Amino acid sequence: MQLIKSGFASFVGKPNVGKSSIINAIMKKKVVIVSEKPQTTRNRINVIYTTDDFQIVFVDTPGIHKPLHRLGEYMVKAAVQALKNVDLLLFTVDAKEGFETPEEYIIEYVNQSKTPVIGVINKIDLVDRERIDSIEEIMRKKVENLKEVVKTSAVTGEGLDKLLEVIVENLPEGPQFYPEDIVVDRPLSFIVSELIREKIFHFTYEEVPHSVAVIVEEIKERENGVFYIRANIYVERESQKGIIIGQKGQMIKKIGESARKDIEYFLESKVYLDLFVKVKKDWRNKDFIILNEIGMRDDLE
Repeated sequence: MQLIKSGFASFVGKPNVGKSSIINAIMKKKVVIVSEKPQTTRNRINVIYTTDDFQIVFVDTPGIHKPLHRLGEYMVKAAVQALKNVDLLLFTVDAKEGFETPEEYIIEYVNQSKTPVIGVINKIDLVDRERIDSIEEIMRKKVENLKEVVKTSAVTGEGLDKLLEVIVENLPEGPQFYPEDIVVDRPLSFIVSELIREKIFHFTYEEVPHSVAVIVEEIKERENGVFYIRANIYVERESQKGIIIGQKGQMIKKIGESARKDIEYFLESKVYLDLFVKVKKDWRNKDFIILNEIGMRDDLE
């Protein structure tokens, strides 16, 4: 078996520091969902970047935060679990916000892991050099086993080539873990549900997104080559259901049309998307719903 530079690099940081945006920018296409609202990522997702010389498996994780409900607990558990059994940690800090209480909280997990760390200062397009230097100084003082600090902007692309270079330098030699044509290690139903959830984040009010789960019930390719996809959108209250459906069904139509375009781009095929909105009161605090319907069991075993 031919050995190349290969390994797992897990992003770690508080919600909304741009971990998913960095991955999408490196991959040059949307493979994980992004939103300005924190805690968009709920599950650990492996995204595979392959060349002839190396294979990096990026582990995109939920932001580490102090949880307020059972769903939050599972999200943090998934994120902390991702610190184990990886080759590198990519400790990501928002340059605009700098080091705050959440970073101090996360550093404890990072240092306990004993895993080599690359510091990533992201969103450098929003601040001056003095600000970036001060964050780097704190990072070098507080993070144990720090190999390098890289400054990036997922928006402009600055620093991303350097980040790839530093990651590859710090990866061991090993086998290629995934075939060249695999980009995400998740089933189609998961990717579809994430794309729908992203559109809900984008179009609805502030109170709705964290109360939303999307479960894909059916994917079937019809004889004419069109994919039929049926999905349920779960919310906690009737008022949230009304917001997602919208006046005369306009909001659910907008969500469906936008999600369908992304799904068609991903599948390279026509899609008929059938969306239904259902109320499951307080689902974020019910274990069996979180594990079985939200599909997080694999992340937590």
